[in-house]
Amino acid sequence: MEIVYIGVGSNLGDKKSNIQKAIDSIKEKRILREIKASSLYLTEPVGKKGQPDFLNLVIKGKTELTPFELLDSLLEIEKNLGRKRKEKWGPREIDLDILFYDDMVVNQENLVIPHPEIPNRRFVLVSLMELSPDLKHPLLNKNIKQLLKDTKDHSKVEPYGGIYAGE
Repeated sequence: MEIVYIGVGSNLGDKKSNIQKAIDSIKEKRILREIKASSLYLTEPVGKKGQPDFLNLVIKGKTELTPFELLDSLLEIEKNLGRKRKEKWGPREIDLDILFYDDMVVNQENLVIPHPEIPNRRFVLVSLMELSPDLKHPLLNKNIKQLLKDTKDHSKVEPYGGIYAGE
């Protein structure tokens, strides 16, 4: 089983409920096992301003799925929770991003691992710091602590309140 990290976010509708439903679906479908979640954070949009704030967290777990099977499973959950892809970085009911898949590097048209925006997303780095501060980025050869220290993103990342993600 491979260790994966998935970014989870929402800025439309009942954001906290959307995130909880996504995690529940991941558990029910046995996409990940031994799930651990970071704290939940209220974050301002990065990439496209002028939209509601997000709730974000990162989950860590183990999977037997290949990266592409994992992607397909996450896209299906997004669709089932009402996500419609209208614009890049636009508002969304749910967003599930594969951040890391063990130390694998994938660079395909529809899947890039590690997620290319990790060093530029403070909300992702803060969440990853809780789960695995010494996790090393396989391309940048820096751990999460160093990436957070080096990030140029200084957007708002505020603690919000818990989500239950345990097994």
